[in-house]
Amino acid sequence: MPSARRTVDGYLLAPFPWYGLDEAFTGPRWLMQVGTAADGAVEHGSIGHGDEPSVRAEGSFGNGDKERFAVVVTIAANPVRRSADGTGVLEATSVSSAAWLAGVGLLSFTWPGQMDHSLRDDWLDQQTETAWVLADDLHGSDWSTLSLPVDGVPTSFHYRESEYGWVLAGSTKEGVHLGAYGRGMSAYGLGFSVVQDIGSYAE
Repeated sequence: MPSARRTVDGYLLAPFPWYGLDEAFTGPRWLMQVGTAADGAVEHGSIGHGDEPSVRAEGSFGNGDKERFAVVVTIAANPVRRSADGTGVLEATSVSSAAWLAGVGLLSFTWPGQMDHSLRDDWLDQQTETAWVLADDLHGSDWSTLSLPVDGVPTSFHYRESEYGWVLAGSTKEGVHLGAYGRGMSAYGLGFSVVQDIGSYAE
């Protein structure tokens, strides 16, 4: 699969470890996409688990009543730093960055039922702004705390639910922040671990 091979190449360029659900999850896994900083360095990426979600205006939100999926977002924990070419400054990343990426990720697979095509862009803009506001206030009343294992170690995450699914975010001891989102699959029983061979996803 040449396209899968090209996709995994971006993951292989990352200078940090990728995370996914731990071995307790035995269903399908797939690569999604990586995101790069202004200087082209790989800064974050996502790995999907379960059913690949669709974005169709069916049911209450997309095809969500039938889908069971969880996506893990790994983002490098970086301080404010100069770009590689020295022409600018790259923003620091934080747990809020992971929460925002996860929140927007969930929205990208959400289409409220009965919503006209012409209205979805406006809805998406509004919800994306809301996701940013929520991610910027992780200690607010919209978030609760959830303890889940990361590499076998209990780790505290910020967690919230909405009518469209759930979002969580936290940090690891491996120098990365983790975000996750899902629908139809409970977050309460999940665990995370380093992906040992990201190349196997392209096979």
